[in-house]
Amino acid sequence: MISELPTLWLFAVFAVAGAVVVLASVKATGLADVIADRTRLGEALVGGILLGAATSLAGVVVSVNAALDGDASFAFSNAVGGIAAQTLFLALADLLYRGPNLEHAAAEPANLFQAVALIVLLSLPICAIAGPDIAYFGVHPVSVVLFLAYLTCAKAATVVGESPMWQAVETSDTRHDEPEDDSEPDKSVKEPALYFVALVALMGMGGWVISQVGGTFISRFGLSSSLVGSLITAVVTSLPELVTTLVAVRRNALQLAVGGIIGGNTFDTLFLVASDVAYRDGSLYHAVDTSNLYWLGTGLLMTAILLGGLILRQREGPARIGIESVLMIGIYLTAVSVQVWS
Repeated sequence: MISELPTLWLFAVFAVAGAVVVLASVKATGLADVIADRTRLGEALVGGILLGAATSLAGVVVSVNAALDGDASFAFSNAVGGIAAQTLFLALADLLYRGPNLEHAAAEPANLFQAVALIVLLSLPICAIAGPDIAYFGVHPVSVVLFLAYLTCAKAATVVGESPMWQAVETSDTRHDEPEDDSEPDKSVKEPALYFVALVALMGMGGWVISQVGGTFISRFGLSSSLVGSLITAVVTSLPELVTTLVAVRRNALQLAVGGIIGGNTFDTLFLVASDVAYRDGSLYHAVDTSNLYWLGTGLLMTAILLGGLILRQREGPARIGIESVLMIGIYLTAVSVQVWS
């Protein structure tokens, strides 16, 4: 049993599981780019839905396991803490990107719509928390609405990606989403798709191990569930998003990088749906405390600022990055300080 391991072995298992998740995600990013080229679905759409969901799998396993164990705060904070951390990763990618502001170069209607959808989806849990404490068969009605809203937004994002009703103004710094190899559409998508599925399964297994170690951290070291969920397991299970973002930027697949983060965050809202179903002591939303709500608000605020940056499309800002990236870094560091010292 993982919970009975000596402390040193516990940290070693945690590190290995995190490394497996990260390495699998690196390969998955390259395959997602190939799939985007061969299916002609586009980097923003594949990044936002396929890659975003795949790299989020480890996180959903952590939240569901925590909910099954009856720790609502751990399940909730892992989900919303991951959204905030992954949004921060775009700011870090912007800092490392040698071209103009990343949000300027990756102008794409599908990414804008995904950001709007994420704000809508993050607003629903706030309504649930502020509303009456009700649950039918142990599930709050907002979880059903959240799931249906995600499906609706995903379908609408596909329409926006395939038939956009407007285009961003093209500049000399705009990076177009074009296949790297013109022969890609003539090749079969089956082989990379099967390989992609195998990597997703590997990431899910890593997520289960991380959830077990995270629960042991809470009981053995007396840490709060909110702290472990938002700053330890959420960050570790979000590392695939950091790696895939940096790999995508290095491949100059900027729409894939931005779409992967926003789409991954959109998928992460389903962590709350799955956790609410797994949590058997009533409504998950009414079993959490204000620290969990704080991280939800942080993710919502950072998403709104990111959307503003995608619309503003500033070429350069402070320290050669966009002002939205500066603000997102500042907001996240403030949230960490509040969590640690509260």
